[in-house]
Parts: sequence; C-alpha cells; structure tokens
Amino acid sequence: MIPPKPPARPGKASVCRFIRDFRRDILSAQSDRLYRAWMAEFRGPFVHSFTCNDPALVDLILKRRPMDFPKSPRMAAGLQPLLGHSSFISNGETWLHQRRIIDPAFQGGRLRQAFPAMWDAAQAGVARLEPVADGTQIDIEPQTSHIAADVIFRTLFSIPIQDGIAAQVFRAFQDHQDAQPMVNLGGLMGLPRWARIHSRRVRRSAQRIRGLIGQLVAARARQIAAGTAPADLATKIMTTPDPQTGRIFTEAEMIDEVATFFLAGHETAASALAWALYLLAESPDWQDRLAQEAHQNLAPDFAAMRNLPLARAVFREALRLYPPVAMTVRQCRRPETLRGRKAPKGAQLVISPWHLHRHQRLWDDPDRFDPARWETENGKACQRDAFIPFSAGPRACPGAGFAMVEGPLILSALLRAYRLAPGGERPQPIVRLTLRSRDGIRLRLWPR
Repeated sequence: MIPPKPPARPGKASVCRFIRDFRRDILSAQSDRLYRAWMAEFRGPFVHSFTCNDPALVDLILKRRPMDFPKSPRMAAGLQPLLGHSSFISNGETWLHQRRIIDPAFQGGRLRQAFPAMWDAAQAGVARLEPVADGTQIDIEPQTSHIAADVIFRTLFSIPIQDGIAAQVFRAFQDHQDAQPMVNLGGLMGLPRWARIHSRRVRRSAQRIRGLIGQLVAARARQIAAGTAPADLATKIMTTPDPQTGRIFTEAEMIDEVATFFLAGHETAASALAWALYLLAESPDWQDRLAQEAHQNLAPDFAAMRNLPLARAVFREALRLYPPVAMTVRQCRRPETLRGRKAPKGAQLVISPWHLHRHQRLWDDPDRFDPARWETENGKACQRDAFIPFSAGPRACPGAGFAMVEGPLILSALLRAYRLAPGGERPQPIVRLTLRSRDGIRLRLWPR
C-alpha cells in the first residue's frame, strides 16, 4: 500500500515562490530532488541553508558535535510564544542546565511506574470511541489527540483529561495548532526578535495555554511544600536539583517545560497514532494480524509489552512514513565544510526526517507501508543510520522510550476492540505544529 504523500516542487524555484509555497505547505515547497540527494544547498537574500540527508552528516550534526550546531533561532521563533525558553529551543549552558534536571525523570524504572497511567488512558480512549463504532465516518485525529493528552496529564500531573484545567489546556492546544505558529515569516527571514510579528491567534492561544499550565504548576508547588505531592513526573522534575549548580526549576521555567512536554509528548503521539490507524485501515491484513496479537498478548502488565512486536513494527513504520516532527533546523556556530562545500557561520542546516525516512538511496521501496521491513537487514541498518523520529544524540527527545511504549499499547488496545476501514477522501499530510492531515483523517469503526 502506497500511502498519501504531498507533491514535491519540481526543479528550482525563485525565493519569492519558495516563501509563498512555504507559508502554504512546508512539505510541498521542498524540491523533489531531496528524496535522492545527499545534500542540497539553498542560497537566498535572507537565508543560506543546507538540507542534510547524508547519514554521516546527520551523525556529525546531531551526535558527534552537537554543541557546534545549536538549534536555529529562525525555526524557534514560531514556537517561542508557547515554549518560552524551554529545552526544546534553548542552546548552550541554558540547555545543559535544563537537561540535567529533566533527563533523570525519564530514567530508571520511570516507564514501569508510568505504565498504569498509560493503560488507564488507553482503556478510557477505547470506551470513548464506543458510541461512534457503528460504521459512522469520524475524524480520528481529535480522538488520538484526546487519548494522547490523557496520557500526558495522567503521567505528568496524575489527573485524567476529564479534569477541568486539563480539558481546557487540551482545547487551547487544538486552537494553537490551527493557528499555524510554525510559519513565522520574520523568524524565517532572520529578523530581530522585536520584528517577529506573531498573529493575534497565536499569541492569545499561547497565553491561554501557559496561563492554564501555570495553575497546574502552582498547585503542584503547594503540594510539594506541604509534602502531599504524588510521585509523578511533575513532582520528580520540580524537585530535582541541577547536580552542578544545585538549582531547581522556578515555576516560570517549569511552565516552559510543561508546554514542551505537551508539544513533544502529546502532539507527536497524537499525530503518529492517527497516521498509524489510517495505515492499518488501508491494510486489512496487517490490521487483522495486530488485532490477533493484541487479543493474545495485551495485558495490564508492563512485562506484556515485550509480547507486542507487530504493534511496535507498525508504530515504527508510521513514524517512518509520517514523522511528527518532519523537519528541524540547526545552524553553524562557525564556518564548516560539508561534503566539500563551504558553509559560513550562521548557515542553516535542515535535518528532515520526512526526506531521510523516504530517501530513495537508503530504503527499499521507501513510500510503501511495510512494517515487515523492520525485520530485514536493510531495515535494521536504516534504523541505526536514517530513522530519527525523536531526533538523535544528546538532544534526542527524552520521552522517546515513553512514546515507544505508549504508541504500541494504544494501538493494541484500539485494534483489540475495533475493526477499522477508510472513510472519505485520502488524507493529505501538512506540517502545522506537527505532521497532520490537511482536512482530518476519516475512518469508520465497528466492534470486533
């Protein structure tokens, strides 16, 4: 099955056309040669960029010398109203301080401790879909967003999505997603921060989200002070000191990070789950195999997750074909030579999981949905070198392990309960905050 893929731009384009197309759709504004080229250079009046598809270059930028290639403020500009100065967009000593506090929260037995909350969110999601599992055509994206948000609130703050503030944050995030904050023209052109104008909708929805998160953080700070806080992720992060400085996060810093966790943990999971369900709806054989595996092996026990290899393979394949964070941008801290070309200080380095995961010189039949590829030698090699849905190196998503439990668990729970079929027109991928469908993903569900 060849799933939907936006049309790429043939040949070269003027700077004005590229900016126009970029504002409309980031993916289809890109050249078709990026699916074959190891590197592509773009030079315009406002930007000098290199798209890096060579796995050796990706390894250099993300793993071997990450501090020489910091996150680009141009792409971060669109996210700053929501994320402030969080670890997702910060650099240097600020980022190091943030990760020294955050990383321990995701280590040790934290996944096992969080599993019951994930299980409860998955079962609640199955129950919410029951009223519409009668063959009626529905948009599955809001449903996966609801389940993923429920996971975040249960694991982070020990509250379900039905909690009043949690539900308000969820609705505000939907509005922020629709406002398309990633497309900030002033940031893309490298204008000073004061000249980067954000739309009123972006500013208002970001302020709304941050205000609601602030209420949750303040309430948790009071519980910590009183000794009554639950032992969840929020408490762990808010009470962990930086081992080098002894500092803990201020409430303002914690708001930045919670907004990031919601973006990185909720939006990405919701996107990947929606695309995975669509791919299964279009592939009845794989759907039936995964449902059988779930009937036999799914259980409310963390150890049972090792018995869901098909669910993991399907989720990996969905992440390959539809990486939630389709592109990220670093920049050169000093002049570099990349594949024999001179890259000046400040040059933008585009790492595109979208193109890397579909690269014609790396993958066998790259546009085809084939979970079995993860058992082939080529698939295993590409997983090491060209599969980066959570980025890679020191700046890799600290919640990647969470996602690889959450995704297969929820897929298994839903497929054990429901049979899926496509509904309506095929979805068209588009980048907003994450990789979503332009007009939703329409499916039909029936009880099994």
